[in-house]
Amino acid sequence: MAALVFREARRALGGAAWLPVMFFLLVATIFPFAIGPDARLLARIGGGALWIAALTSGLLPLDRLIEPDRADGVLDQLAIRGCSGEEIAVAKILGHWLTFGPLLLLAAVPGSVLLGLDEAALGRVLLTLAIGTPALAALAVAVASLTAGLRASPALSGLLLLPLAIPLLIFGASAAGEGGNGALKLEAAVALFVLAGAPFVSGAAIRALRT
Repeated sequence: MAALVFREARRALGGAAWLPVMFFLLVATIFPFAIGPDARLLARIGGGALWIAALTSGLLPLDRLIEPDRADGVLDQLAIRGCSGEEIAVAKILGHWLTFGPLLLLAAVPGSVLLGLDEAALGRVLLTLAIGTPALAALAVAVASLTAGLRASPALSGLLLLPLAIPLLIFGASAAGEGGNGALKLEAAVALFVLAGAPFVSGAAIRALRT
């Protein structure tokens, strides 16, 4: 399992792991231009804006999570070596999050400066992203597993991921505001549900890819 996680992280870091971070900062930069120079308004919507940036940046790596291994026969080789679909899915989720979540948390610091968030608001945003990004990674792997091998799979993956991630977006953005303790608990519950179910969905899809 550790070797599989290390392989996923090394492959992502050696590729385009920086693209979601750059996209995240780009989306965070666009909001002040679109909303205007009203600092109070920007601070009020800042948490939601950063969550939108995180969600949209999560669409970029979808086409490299499962499809390259399917096309190269890596999934078959792992199965021959006794790795179950669920084990492969868990390794991919962990590897994807290690190259996606921490970098996004770091990018949220300059993003919060662009949106005029104070230290307290930044702390709430970082907490919600720390809870939500593992679930986003799990959803990304599950969706990538379901759409691997299909025509126009990147576009189809995005269409599937965005609706599934709406509960995380709603509760995460709400928890990023003041008095969002209830929303934070709901976000954590949704994240746990996704993390518990995604490996089984991904595992079943990976086994179907090999038939």
